[in-house]
Amino acid sequence: MARIPIALQLYSVREDAARDLQGVLAAVADMGYEGVEFAGYYGHDARTIRNWLDAYGLKVAGAHVGIETLLGDERERTVEFHQILGNTTLVVPGLAEQWRSSRAAWLKTAATLNEIAVALKPYGMRTGYHNHHIEFVPMEGELPWDTLFGNTTDDVIMQFDTGNALHGGAQAAPFLRRYPGRAKTVHLKEYSATNDAALIGEGDVPWAEVFELCETIGGTEWYIVEQESYAYPPLECVRRCLQALKAMGR
Repeated sequence: MARIPIALQLYSVREDAARDLQGVLAAVADMGYEGVEFAGYYGHDARTIRNWLDAYGLKVAGAHVGIETLLGDERERTVEFHQILGNTTLVVPGLAEQWRSSRAAWLKTAATLNEIAVALKPYGMRTGYHNHHIEFVPMEGELPWDTLFGNTTDDVIMQFDTGNALHGGAQAAPFLRRYPGRAKTVHLKEYSATNDAALIGEGDVPWAEVFELCETIGGTEWYIVEQESYAYPPLECVRRCLQALKAMGR
């Protein structure tokens, strides 16, 4: 299959981005990242950000948005903003307690995401969900991850975060196999049982297996680097992560 491009989740460099988003986008493009995923816009309007992205040749791999911004009157504003931005993938990065406190709550979340997916489709947009580690702790006899993705349509994408899952004791491979074609965007995050600040390639994630599955059955369109712990300044960390991926042939 065609090579999967690599983006950066800008949450990785959030303090720098809050000070100078334009400068961060320029730096990220200069490192060799092909796209970015947003987790906030730091007070800038969509047109301004789009102009910067175009200037630096960056694509939008997605954005993390609260589920409430995809419901009711908020949805129209969210769609309009992201149409200008050039983004089609709106991923829910986490949930308040009422959406995840029981198996019934997870089933309600699944139904809501299905409804959102239908509502976004006419705009050429899609929604999905990004894991932390709680989704891999059994609840009422089932993993919440399976409750969610066993009850959502293929239009709800599975944004698997390798490091968060491994923190919860879950390898990526079984879930990439169980839900083929649904891992449209994958968060590449390291996890190490002994080094909290491990960068990609320095920890316990079996990268070769992850890449093989993403590139064969995952349906993966973007690899997205996310680094949340820092042995170096954040921009240096994400530069090293990209270098490590390139050294692995990505």
